[in-house]
Amino acid sequence: MADDADKADDIDIDTSLINVHQTRPVLEQIANKWSVLILTVLCPKPARFNQLMRRLDGITHKALADALKRLERNGLVQRQVLPTTPIGVEYSITPLGLSLKTPFEALYDWALTHGPTLKNAQIAYDESKA
Repeated sequence: MADDADKADDIDIDTSLINVHQTRPVLEQIANKWSVLILTVLCPKPARFNQLMRRLDGITHKALADALKRLERNGLVQRQVLPTTPIGVEYSITPLGLSLKTPFEALYDWALTHGPTLKNAQIAYDESKA
């Protein structure tokens, strides 16, 4: 019987590894901190570059520009040049990007619920290493 359980575990592990190879490139594009935050800011309404900079306290100009290019390349964000003087650029979320709204909301809810627990764990860890 133990052999059957070990085989089942091996199958689950093998399946997980196959899925990791398939999902890793996608998750690397959308699961970093700036991509998640940018898409979350753009969900309700489009925004200009400087509006995004203000909303994403702590992001550098280069990090925001690079993240927006990556998100645009992946079809999650659309860049539109506005016919204004001086020329303005507005970023909006695409339908594909909007499809991430539900998982991102779940992630935010989790963060709000478990954030204090994580903070306490960090404090306890740091104190045990001091």
